[in-house]
Amino acid sequence: MEALSRPRIMLSLTIILIPIFLFISGASSHQIRINNAERRIDLSTHIVKVFLTLKVENTGKTSASEILLAFPPTQADHLAFLEALAATGKKKKKTYVSLAVKPTQLPDAPNETNYYTIVLANPLNTGETATLEILYILTHSLEPFPVEISQSESQLVYYRDSALILSPYHIKQQTTFIKIPSNKVESFTRVEPTDRAGNELKYGPYEDRPPYSYSPLLVHFENNNPFSVVEELVREVEISHWGNLQITEQYKLAHAGARHKGIFSRVDYQSKPAFSGVSSFKHLLARLPPRVHSVYYRDEIGNISTSHLRADSWKISELEIEPRYPLFGGWRATFVIGYGLPLEDFLFESSDGRRYLNFTFGCPLVETVVDKLTIKVVLPEGSKGPFAVVPFPVEQRLETKYSYLDVVGRTVVVLEKKNVVPVHNIPFQVYYTFKPIFMLAEPLMLASAFFLFFMACVAYLHVDLSIRK
Repeated sequence: MEALSRPRIMLSLTIILIPIFLFISGASSHQIRINNAERRIDLSTHIVKVFLTLKVENTGKTSASEILLAFPPTQADHLAFLEALAATGKKKKKTYVSLAVKPTQLPDAPNETNYYTIVLANPLNTGETATLEILYILTHSLEPFPVEISQSESQLVYYRDSALILSPYHIKQQTTFIKIPSNKVESFTRVEPTDRAGNELKYGPYEDRPPYSYSPLLVHFENNNPFSVVEELVREVEISHWGNLQITEQYKLAHAGARHKGIFSRVDYQSKPAFSGVSSFKHLLARLPPRVHSVYYRDEIGNISTSHLRADSWKISELEIEPRYPLFGGWRATFVIGYGLPLEDFLFESSDGRRYLNFTFGCPLVETVVDKLTIKVVLPEGSKGPFAVVPFPVEQRLETKYSYLDVVGRTVVVLEKKNVVPVHNIPFQVYYTFKPIFMLAEPLMLASAFFLFFMACVAYLHVDLSIRK
């Protein structure tokens, strides 16, 4: 009887709690009102950047500590970065406070809407207002149309969105600005009032829109910027306590724009650069740390000499590389970049005696999306208790790598993240403990090997193995 009563009790509690949760979520939506919303969408490159400013007011009877952000499923699948700041002050005296953002699931979400919760630094009391500055970045959100173009054609893309901001709150006034890379616009949806000035489209202002208002928006425009996407990047960072940090980066690069059709004419490409292959790219810029040395750039065939390094001891070094052939839509290239760095610039010791590596996450290539990034930090043999501190969610695991003269192997901290964009190029740390005595292991092994070799030679020379007397 007791076994049968437990499921009934749990079912009863579930039936009771679901309406309570729905009531609480609905109440929180009604007690917040957005007085003004301004959205600026930057379509200058293939990485879509959206800047959203919300002026929210608590019109309810209780304080509010969280604000909900809503995303349609088409955008949630391509969301690479989301950041929220609370702004106080005016103009030049503005100060910003970073706010925690976490994904949230609501059972009454219409049309599979995805939610993120912004946790306010201070609860918003009745009648109080707050200004939120939100940045989110979308990848693979520009759809080439036509999907195939010849060498002499420009690239046209679609961008799909809503002229009205999707929100669970009532929005009193809202305006959307869309910036495109040029004045060449094939078509765009009109949701009056709509205006166009040069390379910018303006939608709104729209007044008093209820929650979850949506109006489909489609912009068809020219975008010949490089659609460079690294399908897979493996960065190996090897620490040597003898004073060097060796970096090896393996790239699988692709042009994610409209696929190339027809034949490729190198004569036209070189003689008519302004009209032939305008959507292709043949140069890539990698920003490397200062004091970089021993730089190499090669592929499966061998070393590639078409690269230029502008090294600097104090500022960022720049490596300009050129693949063996220009990349058109659908074309791919694989290559390896390697370089060395002085260890003293990146390895430090914490107050508790741990050593930690302070290095930059992300991809060194400028304006590039990385579908899958793997960073492998190879620690010296004998390192204990490693762990990584990364300012955003990543997958972590440990591996073991064997190199020359290794006995127990080197611990490797592996970090993996998908959908990486340039804003992810921020420092992360890997902590571990290491006893300096382990640095003598390899020299002692070499000395012992040479000593035994010479002893064997001496013994061989002094031992008479002949059978004659």
